[in-house]
Amino acid sequence: MPSLKTLSAREERLSPGHRLCAGCGASVAVRQILMSTELPVVVAASTGCLEVATTIYPYSAWKVPFIHNAFENSAATITGVESMYRALKKRGRLDQDKKIKFIAFGGDGGTYDIGLQALSGALERGHDFTYVCYDNEAYMNTGIQRSSATPIGANTTTSPCGDEIPGKRDYKKNLTHIVVAHDVPYAAQATPSYYMDLINKAQKAIETDGPTFLNVLSPCPRGWRADATKFRELGQTAVATCLWPLYEVVDGKYVLNGMSKRIADGKAEKKPLVDWLSMQGRFKHLFADEKGKAIIENAQKKVDRDWEKIKALASI
Repeated sequence: MPSLKTLSAREERLSPGHRLCAGCGASVAVRQILMSTELPVVVAASTGCLEVATTIYPYSAWKVPFIHNAFENSAATITGVESMYRALKKRGRLDQDKKIKFIAFGGDGGTYDIGLQALSGALERGHDFTYVCYDNEAYMNTGIQRSSATPIGANTTTSPCGDEIPGKRDYKKNLTHIVVAHDVPYAAQATPSYYMDLINKAQKAIETDGPTFLNVLSPCPRGWRADATKFRELGQTAVATCLWPLYEVVDGKYVLNGMSKRIADGKAEKKPLVDWLSMQGRFKHLFADEKGKAIIENAQKKVDRDWEKIKALASI
């Protein structure tokens, strides 16, 4: 795996000057993922915060070949490019020894929801590409609407908190497990708040042949109603509460990583979910009455159940 000294000498593939918000997890995650490998890459990104803020005409922050595609078809677009690459190599029109890798980026709206069909098809067909979901837990680009990645109880514009509705009523979908069910060679969960963990996983994903997947929790201070200077702490606390375990699945084998491994081994403390919820204004209403407190208690029980399942899968 690359050292920090090695990484610092590599060329940036996402330039500064883009218009993503201060404290945005997506831009940090993209920088870390693109610096994880020195192989040439082609990138596709679906409509969303990342695409909109990095490709405002006539400018682009991308220093690699980049394709903007519709909300629902990032996986289909990049695997079409990968298919063309293989065909041109077969016809002798490309250098046989030159290896190019293909990466698709999509937010949780374009991955958990709108783009799930295209992603599933691309995984099933076995294309050689890496799909990265930067999960900021809502449709942030279009006004903070709930997605199936939005946590229960969150206040969004389409799951508003009030007398009748206490925020989002449903639990977050477990997309990583859905991807693993496609029998891919590599999948992992990460967050840019633990940068070396993400970089190491990105290198594995990109340099593994076949379809691979990274689910990256990307704090969104704007949508989460959180302090932008707490970006790193937001991700680290999500991991410390075991809401977002760090793990990878290599050829079907689950392996806990980093802080999650330390918690499972009893070498670090598992924090209560309330530590993460209390950092964000989107959950503020849950602390105001007994109805909200009941949602917090049930959410904690769900986190605990899911944590035990992950430990069992990793044989801990």
